[in-house]
Amino acid sequence: MSKILIIEDEAAIRRVLVKILSEESDTYQVIESEDGLEGIELIKKEDFDLILCDIKMPKMDGVEVLEAVKKIKPEIPIVMISGHGDLDTAVNTMRLGAFDYISKPPDLNRLLNTVRIALDRKELVVENKRLKKKVSKNYEMIGESPAIVQIKEMIEKVAPTEARVLITGPNGTGKELVAHWLHQKSERAGGPLIEVNCAAIPSELIESELFGHVKGAFTSANKDRAGKFEAANGGTIFLDEVGDMSLSAQAKVLRALQENKVQRVGSDKDIKVDVRVIAATNKDLMKEIAEGNFREDLYHRLAVILINVPSLNDRREDIPLLVDYFTQKIADEHGTAQKVFTEKALKKLKEYDWTGNIRELRNVVERLIILGNAEVSEEDVKLFASK
Repeated sequence: MSKILIIEDEAAIRRVLVKILSEESDTYQVIESEDGLEGIELIKKEDFDLILCDIKMPKMDGVEVLEAVKKIKPEIPIVMISGHGDLDTAVNTMRLGAFDYISKPPDLNRLLNTVRIALDRKELVVENKRLKKKVSKNYEMIGESPAIVQIKEMIEKVAPTEARVLITGPNGTGKELVAHWLHQKSERAGGPLIEVNCAAIPSELIESELFGHVKGAFTSANKDRAGKFEAANGGTIFLDEVGDMSLSAQAKVLRALQENKVQRVGSDKDIKVDVRVIAATNKDLMKEIAEGNFREDLYHRLAVILINVPSLNDRREDIPLLVDYFTQKIADEHGTAQKVFTEKALKKLKEYDWTGNIRELRNVVERLIILGNAEVSEEDVKLFASK
């Protein structure tokens, strides 16, 4: 049922609007308010799908109501009700974020059509937000340990903001999962997420990879090429293993963060970019700074929010959940029946020293599924999971 709030000081107009909407559909629940202040109080307490608001009212006029609602619950569409002398103001409210306006006395067809379109738009906005918040099944973060719960809570707070995030932790702990969650739960989820593994790119090519190059910039540059920052425009760039980036590239990344501009290698032309930066490293950057390998000013630009992902040894209570998750996923990938791990097998896995963290655990689970018995036992773990 769609909940509609009418804010109108003229009782006669309210009655007309209620009658029209009630007769149109039994799925409309119509609430009345006779002035703006009362309407705002209702909006704070209840959820509405649409607001019809008069422009000229005592205590608080429609423009003030519109501005307040846009701060409190910006997703609610607002249709302004204008008298003949209010048309200029009504048009101006569209610039302030009103969905539409209708004139007094309300035309039946125009009113109903506007209401239907506004409600459809609200539904689309809500669905779009829901999809943005939904994290891809390929990047689920499994675990209920205090450390993982804390990370999930941090992501919920940080993701909707534009704050830069530095993710730290040993190799194989799932730093890239945190980056994906941050992007997919952000307002940039509809834009690209571009990943760059700084450790996998030769130092002489990292600047070209990040910022692009122009034809002739170096021997193999036979055509212009856009870099990762340009590709991530409107979305997020994930600089994995940022601690391995050359000092020269660090200086350019710093400039990109300060000025929202990049220059392709071999060019002096600035290219504006709108990018959120998330970085990750397994290195102690403070130590790297002390040794002259990492710029302190870049560190402070990247580390607005710090998220540390613990090693698997520090969250052993999550191992049964992770084993169950990987068992299902691997069985689906191989098209085989799902195997069951005995309690003793799980206990044995919890005792291991997981130097390779989550990545190593997944490999061990896959090995046990392929080589172990239908019910994976402690003996299977001893035989096939030993290093």
